[in-house]
Formats: sequence, structure tokens, C-alpha cells
Amino acid sequence: MIAYGWILVKNHKIERLLSQICRLPSMGSRSALRIVLHLLRHKETVLSQLISSLNEIKDNIVECDICNNIDTCNPCSICCDHARDSSTMCVVSDIADLWAIENAGFYNGKYHVLGNKLSAVSGITPDDIDINGLHKRTNTPEIKEVIIALSADLDGQTTMFYIKDRLSDSDVKITTLSHGVPIGSDLEYLDNGTIITAFNQRHII
Repeated sequence: MIAYGWILVKNHKIERLLSQICRLPSMGSRSALRIVLHLLRHKETVLSQLISSLNEIKDNIVECDICNNIDTCNPCSICCDHARDSSTMCVVSDIADLWAIENAGFYNGKYHVLGNKLSAVSGITPDDIDINGLHKRTNTPEIKEVIIALSADLDGQTTMFYIKDRLSDSDVKITTLSHGVPIGSDLEYLDNGTIITAFNQRHII
């Protein structure tokens, strides 16, 4: 029997479901409990549709061999889109940042997802980010500009300067977002206007 907030859950199957929901990012016990109750009360509609969607994603989602985005095709739909500007590559730390930029609807270039940011505190080293894949992609004639779109915190800035150093032998212009991005913020939490302004006012580093 597990206590979620002020409610004791006695059914071990419901406990297991609550435990799984609680493991999701930023999910507290009370929020998890509300979600589980909603699913159980609507098991023939909401729960069934959710299970179907999760199974479909589990069976079809793949990681792009080129940019590390996730999609139902490999290479991903962005990398395969010949209408996009192949001369510009936006470097982000996480897929959530890629989605935030895409949601703003203004950027028409390609991407490269590092998978993380360098962090001495968390023990994240260059071996833990896809810098080699980025370096390989920038050493192609079609890439003219690399936009480093990382969060404006210490780890983001450290990663930015590391990327600049690693790409010093590449014949590309390296730019970063303007200070319209608040210090310490993540791209995925910014509004579209702030992201667009930061891109339009990007500068060479």
C-alpha cells in the first residue's frame, strides 16, 4: 500500500501504474493520481486510445542517423525535406529544443541534436554529446552556417565555446542566439516571439 499525497492506494496494479506515471519528468504524486483516475474513469475511450498510441510509437519511433532527431522514419522528415535550407544547421542540446524552434514556424534549415550539454557538476563530458557527428557534418561543402542554439546557462555557454573550438578547422560561419534568451532559461520554455527574436539577432562568436 502506497500513499500518494493524502490518498492511500491499496490495489497493487493501480499502484504500479501510479509509480510509472510518477517517474515522468516534473510529475508529482497528486498530478499522477489525477491522471490515473481520469484514465480509469474513461478506460474505454481515453485509456484505450492512449494504449494504442503508445504501442504505435513504441513500434515505429526511430532515431535519425543524421541529426539524432526522433521520427517514424530514418533519416527523419526534416533531414529528408529537400525544400529546407541545407546550408544552415541549428545545433540544439535536446529534441525538445528542436520542437520548440519548429513550433515557432520561422526556421527552415537543418538541425543537429547533441543529446546533452557539457557539465562538470553532472559529469557530462565530450564523449556524452554527439560532437563528432556535428564535426563530420560541418566538413561538407553545403554547410555555410552553424547556429548554436543552446540555453543561456553555464553549461550551455561552456558547450558553445567547446563547439566553436572543435569546429575551428571547418569553413563555416558560427553564430549564436542573441541575449533575447534570458540567462539560465531553456529554449523549450520560451515563447515563440522570444525564440524568433533571438534567431533574427544572432551574432558571430
